[in-house]
Amino acid sequence: MVIGDLFPAPSTSRSKLMPRKWPGITPQSTANLQRIIKENQERWHPFFLRDYRAHNHSIHFALALWALGADNEIIQAAYDHECANLLPRFNSPEKITAANLNEHLGDDEYYGAYLDFFTEIVKKQGVTSAVEEYVLSETANFISASGKKEKEHPEMLNRLMDGIAHSMIEVGYGLEFNVPGLVAEGLAWAAVHLKSSSAVIPVSFWTAANQAPVTSLTLRLPSLGEHTAAAPKTNVHTLTILARILKDSRFDAIPLAEDYRIIYSNITSKYSDAITEYAKMWTFNQDDPEEAERKIEELVYANTLIYAVAGWSKNEDFNNDFFHVHLVTSALFLYQFIEILKPASQEVFLRSYFAVCLTWWIGRGRPGFDIAGFFAEVSSNPGSVAPFPAPHKDALPQADSPKASNPNPWLQLVKEALVVPDDHIPKALRALAHFAEVYGTRNAEEEDLKTTELPGAELIDGTLFVRAAVLTNERLRKHKDVDMSKTRYWDRKGFYKSPLQHEVKRGMPQ
Repeated sequence: MVIGDLFPAPSTSRSKLMPRKWPGITPQSTANLQRIIKENQERWHPFFLRDYRAHNHSIHFALALWALGADNEIIQAAYDHECANLLPRFNSPEKITAANLNEHLGDDEYYGAYLDFFTEIVKKQGVTSAVEEYVLSETANFISASGKKEKEHPEMLNRLMDGIAHSMIEVGYGLEFNVPGLVAEGLAWAAVHLKSSSAVIPVSFWTAANQAPVTSLTLRLPSLGEHTAAAPKTNVHTLTILARILKDSRFDAIPLAEDYRIIYSNITSKYSDAITEYAKMWTFNQDDPEEAERKIEELVYANTLIYAVAGWSKNEDFNNDFFHVHLVTSALFLYQFIEILKPASQEVFLRSYFAVCLTWWIGRGRPGFDIAGFFAEVSSNPGSVAPFPAPHKDALPQADSPKASNPNPWLQLVKEALVVPDDHIPKALRALAHFAEVYGTRNAEEEDLKTTELPGAELIDGTLFVRAAVLTNERLRKHKDVDMSKTRYWDRKGFYKSPLQHEVKRGMPQ
């Protein structure tokens, strides 16, 4: 397969697995986005703070806004806002080839060389083959030759998940919007990331997945219904894993840390055996054609609970954790990977992702979930913000009803998110809106959630996602008159039993 145009106009597949494009997209905004994607790759390095490895979010921001139907002027302003802090690309010391592919992994001096290498791979092989061979294959992760030391293992899936899964998000955008050049860019991003999850993404994930019996290796994903069928009785759900971890005394003394790299390494160095144990408990049946779809749903519920329900406490401000929101935004891209991966790779990818999500949740203090309180107290409607046009005198259900001014909560939520100079907000709202579209008709007391071991899970229904979005938006409204360049919208205090002893340092990644 030879790909000619690496940067076509962004488009999406018609699969119901993929998030929708909202009305508002125009030929002008599409052409400008296409230009921005190419310019970003030509001009900018993936890290704007190299020592801290803080990420370039410019394309993530622009694509999220475009997909939500933002005006072209807003998309350009968002890109310009991000560019003010970016680091220009520079030449690599030498060329990357198949012969030295693994020699400079993790070294961002070689980003340009890795980008050139993966661009040629994507051109020749296509995105599906490139992702399978260079990220998911066992040889892309573990070298079996005798005498090789652990530090020499390439561990490309580990690198894809590093830095709160930003490389995964980058590749995911390329897959979703059918832009091969972005997939190559994301692979190059992964190549210069670190192996932060070696202890929780072991070779045994591949061994188990490749030994699993599969009736057909042909990927069979049915069109997505309102939600998936009930899992087999032997299924171990993500929420059951969360419940068991909450009861596990091994995690009772989570260490405090300010630096996001230390947060993660603290946990992997002390608790990797336990985390891997739980990740392996999570069941995956490759012989079931609906399994990947069902397991994504489990991950979506788990990550949304971690972000929204764990962050909420009655009579306290919502703790909108900066790290936990990435679990929501990254989950949006699970669909894109699963559509192109064979069953064994699906299992490895999703189990590895789950292990990383568990590590972040535990690393932030392993907060619990007041599910009953959340559904009793958190609104599913954000309310209108003036100015807004007065409803028609005969408006439904009646002119003086709040619903007459704000009949669909998502319209108000997205409207406010589109103009905020923080890319995480429209990305989070876009993810939650998609989850609501896919799972929003779920009722409480459904069997798959009711039978998990997590207390209160029987109360969860499809309004989880709009309630999470409303909490996010309420926090945004509190900052509407504050200089966003000087104030952190997202919380970094964590959920520890004792507070951090020092203020969080400036320069933490956005």
